[in-house]
Amino acid sequence: MAKAKSRDIRQGRLDPAQYLENFSDLHAPLGQHEATVEADRCYFCYDAPCMNACPTAIDIPLFIRQISTGNPKGAAQTILDQNIMGGMCARVCPTETLCEEVCVREVAEGKPVRIGLLQRFATDTLLAANPAHPFKRAPATGKRVAVIGAGPAGLSCAHRLAMHGHEVTIYEARAKSGGLNEHGIAAYKSTDDFAAREVAFILDIGGITIAQGQALGKDISIDQLSSEFDAVFVGMGLPGVHALGLQGDHADGCIDAVEYIETLRQSDDKSNLPVGRNVVVIGGGMTAIDVATQVKLLGAENVTICYRRGPEQMNASDYEQEVAQTHGVAIRHWLQPRKILTDANAVTGIELEYTAQNGTLTGTGEALTLAADQIFKAIGQSFDAGPLEGTGIDLDQGRIIVDENQKTSRDGVWAGGDCISGDEDLTVVAVEHGKLAAEDIHKTLMG
Repeated sequence: MAKAKSRDIRQGRLDPAQYLENFSDLHAPLGQHEATVEADRCYFCYDAPCMNACPTAIDIPLFIRQISTGNPKGAAQTILDQNIMGGMCARVCPTETLCEEVCVREVAEGKPVRIGLLQRFATDTLLAANPAHPFKRAPATGKRVAVIGAGPAGLSCAHRLAMHGHEVTIYEARAKSGGLNEHGIAAYKSTDDFAAREVAFILDIGGITIAQGQALGKDISIDQLSSEFDAVFVGMGLPGVHALGLQGDHADGCIDAVEYIETLRQSDDKSNLPVGRNVVVIGGGMTAIDVATQVKLLGAENVTICYRRGPEQMNASDYEQEVAQTHGVAIRHWLQPRKILTDANAVTGIELEYTAQNGTLTGTGEALTLAADQIFKAIGQSFDAGPLEGTGIDLDQGRIIVDENQKTSRDGVWAGGDCISGDEDLTVVAVEHGKLAAEDIHKTLMG
């Protein structure tokens, strides 16, 4: 077994200028001319498949036509009418598996209209102009709504409620708002503190107060909020992280990928982050891709993602897998962790078992050992249902059950985002949940 003294974990593996280059925008934004040319590629389809594929039902042909006619601010208004976080979604949405996948040009030519970049061009143009908030509040209703969580679902819900004239208080456990947009996505996907700027833009409508450092089950409760407010929306996300369930899970160098990504995103100096020479990432979703790619950009020499199933079962899209591989990350399939190798309670490697799919996933008995200075756990996040015990809110497989209007089993309580059962864990989906819940809350409160 390798000795702990052979581990190579260091800060500052790269020149200072290299960090700035590595963590700059993954995609350069479109300029005015580029956006006009790209918009002219759109066929402006009737019953457009791209619009049907958008979880928030943005009128994509309309906003692209507005760009093509020189009206990007109008295009932004069209986008934000349906998705108040359209700027962030333009950066982090898997458009390659949503609107762009069904674009007529993609189907016919294999080259879709770059809808995501056009959406970013429009929303960035509006935000850069720093105009008055594009939405006006309705007259005050006198109704008060509590929102738990200042992530995409909570912010979307709060904005729509404020627009209808309700007073909203958001209770956020962290010191900064934004949820995964602020804490959990790759730094190169959202640069220049965009997540915080988007939160500020949303709050500009007025009528929304955020109480930071207020965690459900510790500082606040459902019963308390239900007694003080006319309605409650739960958008608390997935605070827990799955463990590997192996001896050595808590050894030095065995790291929660979500926590590491958060540290990286909040770091002003990437050279201060310690990174190993040999890194293994366990998982097959976006978190695995994000942490693996960023560790490589921090200067790791060998980075390997190990996933227990085949490439077609990976939650990360083909495009995201390609991004990782383009940056030098190796992706190996049909491998599951069997044993974490340690010395003096420090990670030195990992033993994996080859798997096969014959109806069910099984191990073949054949093993592979990889040297590792660091092992990142990216096998999914879990919902902490403890704060909901005794509240009358029903759960399914550990997540909140809601109806088509995002209403829970408890009167006066709605929910949305990653904490609910039966939908995709995407920013754009969470935004839609918040919007739908707000409309039903408004309808309910106004009789």
